[in-house]
Amino acid sequence: MSERAAADPPAGQDGSASEVFGVALGLGLTSFGGPIAHLGYFERTYVRQRRWLSSDEYAGLVALCQMLPGPASSQVGFLVGLIRAGWAGGLAAWAGFTLPSAIILYAFAILAPHLDASGTAPVLHGLALVAVAVVAQAVWNMAPRLCPDRTRTALALAAAVLLLGVGGPFMQVAVLIGGALGGALLCRGTDSVARPPAMPVDRRAGVAALVLFVGLLVLFSVFRTGHTLVALAGVFYRAGALVFGGGHVVLPLLRDALVPSGWMSDNTFLAGYGMAQAVPGPLFTVSSYLGAIVAPAGLAPLWAAVALLCMFLPGLLIALAGIPVWTWIGRRPAARGALAGVNAAVVGLLGAALYDPIWRTAVITGRDLAIALAGFLLLERWRTPPIAVVVLTVVAAVLVRSAGFQ
Repeated sequence: MSERAAADPPAGQDGSASEVFGVALGLGLTSFGGPIAHLGYFERTYVRQRRWLSSDEYAGLVALCQMLPGPASSQVGFLVGLIRAGWAGGLAAWAGFTLPSAIILYAFAILAPHLDASGTAPVLHGLALVAVAVVAQAVWNMAPRLCPDRTRTALALAAAVLLLGVGGPFMQVAVLIGGALGGALLCRGTDSVARPPAMPVDRRAGVAALVLFVGLLVLFSVFRTGHTLVALAGVFYRAGALVFGGGHVVLPLLRDALVPSGWMSDNTFLAGYGMAQAVPGPLFTVSSYLGAIVAPAGLAPLWAAVALLCMFLPGLLIALAGIPVWTWIGRRPAARGALAGVNAAVVGLLGAALYDPIWRTAVITGRDLAIALAGFLLLERWRTPPIAVVVLTVVAAVLVRSAGFQ
């Protein structure tokens, strides 16, 4: 069997939902650092360790989800599960990756009045340094495979320069489109095998997902007054449907929807925001905290569950709607160069995110650089399990801070 075949099993035939759930649960318990870091964890686990899909296919999923509103890392994980074990696998992947942080944040909402949140800054800084190591490893491994020649390397560098120079979540979409155009013009003769992986989503399912996405958006836009469960569902659905750029972008939008209208105080919202930075998994799971904190007495589980589902549902629906279009494009021979260009742009996108905001936020001193470099070497050279790297990096950051080094 060829390496290609080993890395690209038929969708829904070689895996089970329980297998997908177990792997995704491990990621949900250990993936710290935000959406870009999550993509690094996914690349390590799904591409290099599990070999459920190739680097080209993975980059294609990342590109598709970066072009769409919603939580990109959760969308990618859902689609990987869909590839591996069909519809049940997609739901298992989402649940496994999402539930750990959702449960932690729900518990925080219940216990928050009794907790002392002081002393968390060193831990949060250590987690930021973990993100530096994880994303650096992803870029280090993806770049040689997706940018094997000067043309694709130039496309990746151009994408990174544009993102760092202009910025903004919509620039990500523009850069990926530019990568496709550049690849179509400059990579026509490429020997890349870039193509979307097979997924059990046909045109009819894609159209149904799009209709449901739009229909719910219209419905929740009508019922948006008062402090009812339906109004709360609308707040989270609209946020998940209209935001580009991941959790760090959606959190300010949620604050604007919840604080001025009297759902909660600013301090209450910011407490959840801070806790969301300290848990693994997607930042969108802060919705479980917010739903529980505003729930009437005795209804916290229901309100938290509704907020959580409405936060993620639009992103998953729009990802399903995009699959048939993406597959149709990718199976056209003329699009091979365009997909190669998109994959190169993905490398540029991750490289730009590695520098800003991850590096610029986390690496402040030479000691920070040393800790992040040690984490990278533990992951890349010594193949240390990610959870061990998380623990060692956080401990190092706390010890440095406690020793009086700023």
